[in-house]
Amino acid sequence: RLWPVTCHPHTLDNRKMTALLIICFCLILGSLGKPQFPEQEKDPKFWNAWAQRTLKNALTLQELNKNKAKNLILFLGDGMGVPTVTAARILKGQLNGQNGEETQLEMDKFPFVSLSKTYNTNAQVPDSAGTATAYLCGVKANEGTVGVSAAAVRSQCNTTQGNEVTSILKWAKDAGKSVGIVTTTRVNHATPSAAYAHCVDRDWYSDNEMPAEALQAGCKDIARQLFENIPNIDVIMGGGRKYMFPKNASDIEYPNILKHSGTRKDGRNLVEEWVDRMRNKNGRYVWNKTQLLTLNPNNVDYLLGLFEPGDMTYDLERNTESDPSLTEMVDVAIKILKKNPSGFYLLVEGGRIDHGHHEGKAKQALHEAVEMDRAIGRAGLLTSDHETLTIVTADHSHVFSFGGYTPRGNTIFGLAPMLSDVDQKPFTSILYGNGPGYKVINGARENVSTVDYKGNNYQAQAAVPLNAETHGGEDVAVFAKGPLAHLLHGVHEQNYIPHVMAYAACIGQNREHCMSSSGSAGLRPAFSIVATILSAARLLC
Repeated sequence: RLWPVTCHPHTLDNRKMTALLIICFCLILGSLGKPQFPEQEKDPKFWNAWAQRTLKNALTLQELNKNKAKNLILFLGDGMGVPTVTAARILKGQLNGQNGEETQLEMDKFPFVSLSKTYNTNAQVPDSAGTATAYLCGVKANEGTVGVSAAAVRSQCNTTQGNEVTSILKWAKDAGKSVGIVTTTRVNHATPSAAYAHCVDRDWYSDNEMPAEALQAGCKDIARQLFENIPNIDVIMGGGRKYMFPKNASDIEYPNILKHSGTRKDGRNLVEEWVDRMRNKNGRYVWNKTQLLTLNPNNVDYLLGLFEPGDMTYDLERNTESDPSLTEMVDVAIKILKKNPSGFYLLVEGGRIDHGHHEGKAKQALHEAVEMDRAIGRAGLLTSDHETLTIVTADHSHVFSFGGYTPRGNTIFGLAPMLSDVDQKPFTSILYGNGPGYKVINGARENVSTVDYKGNNYQAQAAVPLNAETHGGEDVAVFAKGPLAHLLHGVHEQNYIPHVMAYAACIGQNREHCMSSSGSAGLRPAFSIVATILSAARLLC
């Protein structure tokens, strides 16, 4: 059927009426040219059969996986609220030639889903630093602070000491596991820094960004803490190269661009120091895709990969010859970490989902989310659900939405099938509550049909003008699979997440459940390889 097209030509002069009729005709033609939905969906048997398959799968979840988690993986989509997940699902399907709505993301396949309350101790709508402290260190904290409790005050150096809190990455390292951090932002950005740093200001990337009084009081910048607090993090990959080198030192990739030069006032070369320390420990430093992908993971025990001076480039703009994708980084990371017989903990951040939204560039944000979903799929192929607890979540949402009664299969970046019944202009399905996309032309809302609204860097229209779009305050989804994944159910505080992961892996503060009265392990060790193969064979035959 045709979707309603609201037109009011009687309110316009002849010239405007002609233009309006053309737009209306184009919208109608667009809806006619594409089948609304697959023919099989007209038959109730299609939906009933699908539901029955889903029901049978759901019944198998009664046999809960209570194994001890050897490995822990946390995928963090920065800013990946539920509307972003849904839109990314549609985009993934459309990139594969489908309508999109019926597509499954890798995270959609996880058997357990819950909601996480994201507020900071001092903020209803949170930031990425306070939330990172919650889902990595297990305690809620103030916005703008990482690895410290809510007793610490942002930017006040003298409130750091005594208020430090440790992360699950450290708990795993202390338990003998290998640990890794992979991000598409700077490795000393808010999300990864809470895994290793204790800092009252998320913006203290190097000593160059710190006030003199904080340095005099003995506070350390985040880049320095990356290498000093937990000196043997097995895998570190992302951007942030310039914060590791002396001030004005030329960048190896962009030697003639001043903004990419080193920033450190203390003159230290943290990369060189790391290389020297790891020289006899099978450590490797890489800064481009070729170096990364030519490594033999069997011969590498420690890896430092810094692929950009700042954040890594958006996946849509990535130089595929020189810059690795998130999936490629995750692949190498897991192959190195999984060599440890005691298992590993890996933090993976799809960090530029957040940046795309802040810039009002929904296309960039959603392609970042689809790339993170590819990385989730790759991690699933390299690990086993019997022994690996994998969680996918977000730190917070954004004021991002899509709507407008779009028909089935409408491109996610397309127009709604109607005109506004107020200003008689078309509008895109994707809109923001606030941000840089707010535009007024001659005292009225911009006519989006006159611009390239499907462009990679198009800024979707926003209700309130801001230089940068803001976070959203609603709950975010938590997807979980693997040992004890069922402990993530219902609605939880965000700081609950690392406690579940630690409990499943028998690390951290409460390990009593890991020992029975006889002294043997209370949680079952994961199935042996043979048992896993036999189990799979039964399912297939």
